[in-house]
Formats: sequence, structure tokens, C-alpha cells
Amino acid sequence: MQTKGYAAASATAPIAPFTFERREPRAHDVQIDIKFCGICHSDIHQAHDGWGESIFPMVPGHEIAGVVARVGSDVTKFKVGDKVGVGCFVDSCRHCEYCNKGEEQYCVAGITQTYNSIERDGVTPTMGGYSDKIVVDQEYVLRMPENLPLDAAAPLLCAGITLYSPLMHWKAGPGKKVAIVGLGGLGHMGVKIARTLGAEVTVISQSLRKQDEGKRLGADHFYASSDPDTFKKLKATFDLLINTVSAGIDWNQYLSLVKVDGTMVVVGAPETEVPMSAFSLIPGRRSLAGSMIGGIKETQEMLDFCGRYNIVSDIELTPIQKVNEAYERVIKSDVRYRFVIDMATL
Repeated sequence: MQTKGYAAASATAPIAPFTFERREPRAHDVQIDIKFCGICHSDIHQAHDGWGESIFPMVPGHEIAGVVARVGSDVTKFKVGDKVGVGCFVDSCRHCEYCNKGEEQYCVAGITQTYNSIERDGVTPTMGGYSDKIVVDQEYVLRMPENLPLDAAAPLLCAGITLYSPLMHWKAGPGKKVAIVGLGGLGHMGVKIARTLGAEVTVISQSLRKQDEGKRLGADHFYASSDPDTFKKLKATFDLLINTVSAGIDWNQYLSLVKVDGTMVVVGAPETEVPMSAFSLIPGRRSLAGSMIGGIKETQEMLDFCGRYNIVSDIELTPIQKVNEAYERVIKSDVRYRFVIDMATL
């Protein structure tokens, strides 16, 4: 079926109007009219081929919130009119150890990303949420909380789960000291979720410019990484430190802030390799880990958690026609804290 969207034709081309074909819903498919789509920094990395292996033309977008318009004959989980979401992937192998455990994000054969990927047929490129509709197998569709506004809830499909998953895996909660490095689209969700879980939350940002906002979001403490005294004051302080920064920073320096047996988790992905010293880990029996979004079960759990505690992203709505301007502002950290595209403007 003909679909309207916006796409990058190449790594150097602006995002521009683009018409393409999506499949008609099959027996287990759900067709979703997209109402809102968040702009993730990874959209920019991939549209600009910053991580390599980008597929063009590319319709970005994996923070998709909308309403069910049609369902296939064998769909049992959703009905027309339901508020639903689609996150970072739309398929996986469905039979490996991790898919069977509900951790499809670590599928051995690799997930089928919502965009910049190839369907399981090995031929069809996936196209994301900068479009008016999408067709997805019901097993990879999420139910959005009825009490949350769709626009502010859209970023939960990536930013929300990207922070919820490591906070839960490393058991953030009462008695735990958690640091969030970077107060952007990811970081501000980390503050909200960690605070709700009952952890003592510290934000480490480049400067104190966002200190009042950090406290408003729920941070107990706020420090500037540009102040050398910060790394002296906070040495060996945190049980868990989550690095949301996708630029190249000194991971060794931040590992010094982690307690003995503590963990630094990387969720921001720089475009270049980051040098590491073994002595950042050995003396404190520290761990350096990574975490990637969450499986379908955990993502639904996160959405239900956010619905229960009325947690949404702080957003700025933008028309699709200003997406390139939004990209430039994201690069400059000039958004509080997530752009969301209003697809009604398409």
C-alpha cells in the first residue's frame, strides 16, 4: 500500500518527502496509523551513516505511537482503535535462546530493526516511523497506557526502555547510589525512572547549566564534569553509573567514580572507538557493561510502569517539515529533552 513519509536519500542529503510501498496486512499483522514519532539521536547517526552500513533511502523513526487502523484475520492481541506503539525492532528469529527468554534484542541471528534493516525475507528494507502508517506483526506491537498522552509517551519506546532495562537489571532501588551521565533525551528518562525506583540519583553533566532542571526531574545531586574537583569528590561513590553520552568521553575517568564491585553501563554509542585501560577495572573489581533497549515483554513492563507512575518524556513537538532543523538542534543539545514529530503535519 502506498505510504507517505520523509526519508534520507544519502548520508549527506536532507530528510525530504518520500513515497514508498508497505505490505498489506497479513494474517498476524497490525496496521497502525502513526500519530507521533520521537526523534532519537540514533536516527541522526544512521541517517548520516555515522555508524556505517546505512541503507538508503532511509525512513528513520523507532519511537512510534499511533492507533490501530486494521488487523489481520488471526490477530488476537489488538483491535481497531487501540493505542499502540512500535519500538526499535519489528521482528527477530523467534527461536534462539534469547528470543525464547523474551530478550529478543539480543537475538543471535540479529533483530530486524524498525528501519535501516532488512526484513526476514532477506530482501525488503524496513522503513520507520517518519511516515503516516506502518504494518507490524502483532508480536512486536506494544500496548500504550491509556492514561498517558501519545505524544509524550512516544519516546518511551526507545529512550524509556534504554534506561529502564539497565536500571532493572542492575537492581537500582532504595539504598543504591545511581549516577546518570548526560542529561539529554536518554538521561532525563534515567533520572525519572531511577528516582521512581527509589535510588539516590546523581546527574553528571558537562556544566551546571541544567542543574535546576535536573533537580526538577528528580535528581538528588548534580555535578559538572568540566569541574576537575567533581572526579575527586565523587571517587568510588556509585553502585551503578549509566553513561548516556554518544560523544567520545574518557570512560576511564568515569569508571573511577564507581564503587568496588560497581558497574558502569554504556547506553550511548559514540561513532569512534573509546580507549580503555585495564587498570580502570582491576583495582576496584569494577565492571564495564553495555545494555541495548529491552525485549517485548520488558518494554511492555516499562510502559505499564510508566503508566502506573505517570512517567512520560519532556518533549517539544515539531512538524515533519522541520525535521532537519530538529536534527541540528539535537546535535547542539538544544532540546528539552526529546523532539517528537506530529505526524498530522505530514
